[in-house]
Amino acid sequence: MITLDFGAVLAEWPLLLRGLAFTAGLTAVAAVLGLALGVLCAWARAWGPRWAALLAAGYVELIRNTPFIVQLFFIYFGLPGLGIKLTPELASVLAMVINLGAYAGEIVRAGIESTPRGQVEAGLSLALTRAQVFTRVVLPPALSRVWPAMVSQIIIVMLGSAVCGQIAAQELSYYANLIQSRNFRAFEAYIIATALYLGLAVALRQLLTWAGPRYLFGR
Repeated sequence: MITLDFGAVLAEWPLLLRGLAFTAGLTAVAAVLGLALGVLCAWARAWGPRWAALLAAGYVELIRNTPFIVQLFFIYFGLPGLGIKLTPELASVLAMVINLGAYAGEIVRAGIESTPRGQVEAGLSLALTRAQVFTRVVLPPALSRVWPAMVSQIIIVMLGSAVCGQIAAQELSYYANLIQSRNFRAFEAYIIATALYLGLAVALRQLLTWAGPRYLFGR
């Protein structure tokens, strides 16, 4: 008969809390910087010069067609061969930003390209510069249209951060592995980790759904 002992895992709650906080911090930084990178890529592909569009397209295709864990390992284990050595935390952030930026770029580009041409022409007729038209006329409604998809992608990246424990970044899955290695309660440890990831994902979705209309693209 199998007996479950969740208390042995919950007794290590400071480690679980530390891992949860670290995962939330990683996600927050990656979401802000990844979204900014995505907007830049979307601008380059939809409004930028040809060289910028080609550069952005190459970056997007490279990242979207390779596994996240390979990107992470390349940054952490590969870059030292070029003399660039990063801490596990910095490598994790960089990998998540690069990964999210590629997907966010395509999501934002879809919103930008659905903008009616008349809105752009109206902005230009008011003597706005192209930069002003993009940031004030095109981008806010574009973000509004694609925000649900963007929120989902940010959550996917947050869940993908679990592999960052493979390079010793001290996020939630890292501590779940550590706890089960101490008490051999792997089933209980991963059930609790799953519940924590689920709670974090639901909370993050609610937060982003609330924050987007208020701080990024208006009501």
